[in-house]
Amino acid sequence: MASSALPRFRAPSVIPGFGLALGFTLAYLGLLVLIPLSALVIRSSSLGWDEFVRLALDPRVLGALRLSFGASFVAAAINAVFGLLIAWVLVRYDFPGRRLVDAVIDLPFALPTAVAGIALTALYAPNGWVGQYLAPLGIKVAYTPLGIVVALVFVSLPFVVRTVQPVLEEIDAEVEQAAATLGANRFQTVTRVVLPSITPALLTGFALALARSVGEYGSVIFIAGNIPYVSEIAPLLIVIRLEEFNYGGATAVAAMMLVISFLMLLAINLIQAWSRRRYGHGA
Repeated sequence: MASSALPRFRAPSVIPGFGLALGFTLAYLGLLVLIPLSALVIRSSSLGWDEFVRLALDPRVLGALRLSFGASFVAAAINAVFGLLIAWVLVRYDFPGRRLVDAVIDLPFALPTAVAGIALTALYAPNGWVGQYLAPLGIKVAYTPLGIVVALVFVSLPFVVRTVQPVLEEIDAEVEQAAATLGANRFQTVTRVVLPSITPALLTGFALALARSVGEYGSVIFIAGNIPYVSEIAPLLIVIRLEEFNYGGATAVAAMMLVISFLMLLAINLIQAWSRRRYGHGA
């Protein structure tokens, strides 16, 4: 009883300077994140509610937002599936050229987005290396929303692979073998042993891929065709409004993107927290 009443002292950190580090962190985030976002919110509020609603609910704006977020969600979902498959192959199998494939995954990080857009357009244009074989089948990729999805899949794939890969490396293959010895088939092993362990990481990779895709500009404008109401993305519409000196319209589109992005990422984080509690307790 007496020992439990003694005050508890927190062990000092091996890395000193918490106050200085925290101050630098808050100042850095404030200058680069909070102040620009606050300026956007303040500029949007200066428009007035009626004017903001009129600009934000313009059919062209709604079409661009629908395309940007819809294509981004589809691209992130595709990468969640195939990024997991690629990470699984890189972790679980040893084959010739494995290191080369592992290095190619990071290529979208280093490649300028404009170069990626030009390359994808050259490949998938009706007279391109790949597009010329798709055209007779009635499949048009370049200058369509499908081309936007292809570009977003390309630029956001590494986020899923590099998020899931370290988690898969920590899962010992003996766990899968133990499940097999207990009578589980491959499907049961994947769904009941592997997936619960990597679900939080997979959701994180999905969220990162989604966030990357929503703000993508350089690789999309070349392959999209930029046709209003058809293949015009929201970031391009912001640039067009700025070129027209329509700062209120550009601010309204940017504010709408900010709100939608925040709500989507908040929902994903809530699902991720729920999955961690569920599978963490199950472990």
